[in-house]
Amino acid sequence: MSTPTASPGTSGLMGFVHRRRRGAELFLLVLALAVGVGAYAAVGIGVKGEVPADMVGYSSWLAALTIAAHLVIRFVAPYADPVLLPVVAALNGLGLAVIHRLDLAAGSASKDVARAQLTWMTLGVILFAVTLIVLRDHRRLTRFTYTSGLAAIVLLLLPMVPGLGKTINGAKIWIGVGPFSFQPGEIAKLLLVITFAGYLVLHRDALALAGRRVLFVDLPRGRDLGPILVMWLISLGVLVFQRDLGSSLLFFGLFLVMLYVSTERPGWLVVGGMLFTLGAAGGYYAFSHVQQRFDIWLSPFSYYRPESGPTSDQLVESMFGMAWGGLLGRGFGEGSPWRISFANSDFIMGAIGEELGLTGVLAVLVMYGLIVERGLRAALISRDGFGKLLATGLAAVFALQVFVVIGGVTRLIPLTGLTTPFLSAGGSSLIANWVIIALLLRVSDLARRPLPDLSTDDESADDESTQVIRL
Repeated sequence: MSTPTASPGTSGLMGFVHRRRRGAELFLLVLALAVGVGAYAAVGIGVKGEVPADMVGYSSWLAALTIAAHLVIRFVAPYADPVLLPVVAALNGLGLAVIHRLDLAAGSASKDVARAQLTWMTLGVILFAVTLIVLRDHRRLTRFTYTSGLAAIVLLLLPMVPGLGKTINGAKIWIGVGPFSFQPGEIAKLLLVITFAGYLVLHRDALALAGRRVLFVDLPRGRDLGPILVMWLISLGVLVFQRDLGSSLLFFGLFLVMLYVSTERPGWLVVGGMLFTLGAAGGYYAFSHVQQRFDIWLSPFSYYRPESGPTSDQLVESMFGMAWGGLLGRGFGEGSPWRISFANSDFIMGAIGEELGLTGVLAVLVMYGLIVERGLRAALISRDGFGKLLATGLAAVFALQVFVVIGGVTRLIPLTGLTTPFLSAGGSSLIANWVIIALLLRVSDLARRPLPDLSTDDESADDESTQVIRL
């Protein structure tokens, strides 16, 4: 993706200039569209034996959205990473096809969730473009370090407001405005990344100071434990008052990852692990819904279709489906993914595992791995501390969310109820994730841009060479 060249003001190969690679991005986008459009056609053929009647209109709209996003990048972020957008487009297209397949299985009794998801994708791409056009330098976000933190707390509290908050599937994490519902926690996670990055850039030197040494690990000083304790209490508040185990794990894990990356102190991982264990044990004994999730995780078949009490039907039906799918899957239209409750949201990976098999699941995991890898690559080459932490935090959001969701579906960890990024039905999640990708592209664009030519004489040229070497 890069080529060493002699930049102005440098000598030999001391300059390292990234190429724009927009042509490579366009080529990968064509492959991504083939995945989304091909999956949509395969659903129609597998379920009804014919290509969907709206195939041309659907394909044209999906192509228009992805090409529009590409053009925005080409003009306002020409040096941005060329892999992120195609991977996201492939995931989003595959998710639309799977949701459409579940709509067909439900018949006329179901809402057209796929059409609504395409509408949310359109809004997400619009906000993606607005973010890139308006935010020309990610470092401007440092001005809103504490403002974004306050806004995140307000958003997390909104579902608790009487008359505004809504309880769906046992979790009070939604707000309702007329016929529409929205999950403010999806926006809060983005604001928290900005807050954590700005805060840690300013205070990482103090937080990196070592305290008492225990078993070859330098634990942090007691006076520096305030931030992690506050984040721990906020995570427990989300668990207690909103009954949302997934978001609680995501918020605390995100802060712990960014804290460790900024300070490079393993002691913070030890303290965070102890707080997590304490919170998990306390939640298990104090709250029945947490205990039910652990019990279902440990003995799912004991709760399969009970006459009363908690049920593990969702988890067990997903396990049955993935086992039936095997290595290559049953194929679109040949499985029974509708047996899984909420298959188009919480358990969309179960539906993919049944009809596309282990191969399809691994392909999806590789695409998520590419998003995380490209985000961390942007962090590594970023020239400012805030950009490094911002890209690390945004990549960690995807890594943690995918681990928590797929870990729950495969019974690696207890179920948490988060959505699978870009695949699951849900407008608030889809919009937030498109904005996150825009921010990652902005960080990578600024990091990959060639340094300006500031040399006016030999001395300034030597100074610039020194700057390039330090990068």
